[in-house]
Amino acid sequence: MREQTVWQFSDDRGQLSTAGRRPARVLAYVQAGATLWDHGMRPSAIFGSDHDDRAVPDAAKTGSMSLAEVGYLGAGSTLDVDTLLSGEPDLVVAVSYGGGHVYGLAPETAKHLEEHVPVVVIDVGQARTLAEIGDRFAQLARSLGAEEATTATQDLEAARDRLRTLAAGPDRPRVVALSPAGQDRTHLARPRMWPELRVLAELGVDLVEPAEGPGVNWSTGGWADAAALRPAIVLADIRANATPLDELRTNEEWSAIEGVARVLPWNPEPVCSPQAHARFLTLVTEALEAATRRL
Repeated sequence: MREQTVWQFSDDRGQLSTAGRRPARVLAYVQAGATLWDHGMRPSAIFGSDHDDRAVPDAAKTGSMSLAEVGYLGAGSTLDVDTLLSGEPDLVVAVSYGGGHVYGLAPETAKHLEEHVPVVVIDVGQARTLAEIGDRFAQLARSLGAEEATTATQDLEAARDRLRTLAAGPDRPRVVALSPAGQDRTHLARPRMWPELRVLAELGVDLVEPAEGPGVNWSTGGWADAAALRPAIVLADIRANATPLDELRTNEEWSAIEGVARVLPWNPEPVCSPQAHARFLTLVTEALEAATRRL
């Protein structure tokens, strides 16, 4: 069979990208790059968002990707078209949180970038389930030459089954997801707005819903509000734009939470591969097992 000479992929904007040969030098938003890495693809470079450091990528978002092998072009205002094209990519993989808007790039930058190189946009927003997001990345990876991740998919199903079985028990420890925002404030996640948290809820995990009010994705309040939810497990945002937990050691409310709850790292911009998702589910399952023994 003659090798296919024309590559094409229809992204989540409904936009068809084509090339005379399969792209080999892929520039990707860090979340997309880490996901493709788990599918056996090696991006030539990655870029961040306005939340990220301009000099180094956010370690919370890079997953298992080897930063010694993948260049980092920066984030925010440093990302002009010349910078993005400096490594001569033949494909850019970006993400969107709805409406087809390219996350992490200024609209004009994204527009002019597409005049030079195909741009594939994957929607990672709340309108999608995590499984749907993962499937789209898997389809893109296969189009770029990746093999089917059969073993990783089986491991993910096993992790889901294990968590579902545990969560079906009579004791359901309370779980709160949050993003620390300094000594006085924290952002409490609304579980239904985050695909990864929705998976936990669907599997039976008792994710606590914060108070109603302004804020679509988060309910922002004081640390006393978080303590009042009485979590047995806390999923704490570990991205670089969140306050490091070490800086909260003198905060009485946080100390009270930490004294009774098991604290797990959580990245609200997850790597959307079967391997990464299985690791997260396993981490939550082990924490639930430990918390259940204490009840």
